[in-house]
Amino acid sequence: MAFGRIDRHSAPQPISDINMTPLIDVMLVLVVIFILTAPLLASSIRLDLPRTEGATPAATPQSVTVVLNKAGQVFVDEQPLAAAALAEKLRTIAATQPDTEVQLRADTAVPYGRVVEVMGQAHQAGLRRIGFVAEPAAQSAQP
Repeated sequence: MAFGRIDRHSAPQPISDINMTPLIDVMLVLVVIFILTAPLLASSIRLDLPRTEGATPAATPQSVTVVLNKAGQVFVDEQPLAAAALAEKLRTIAATQPDTEVQLRADTAVPYGRVVEVMGQAHQAGLRRIGFVAEPAAQSAQP
């Protein structure tokens, strides 16, 4: 009788590495979400609006937003316009919808004279309703 070794196979060893596939899937989904939502969170025109206690948003069905940035450039509904094109655009809006309100958003660094020029162009175009957009004042802590 021969005494030999019995060849026994051991059980497979457990894998001790982290499975990276689910982590990569989650990260790719988060990247896609951030790519889609980032443009919605930031306005394309950066402004430092003045702050006041009485700043409350008003809902107007017919309004056009006119923005003056620090450089004095004019935007109408986030589209850049030259000074002559602004007057023409406002006249076109006034001809089609005379009750349209101009919501004027001017940076705090814009000179007052430039703001008055834009107001005058809106008035000459036939738009009589002008609203000034401001940020609400910071709430002070009550003791």
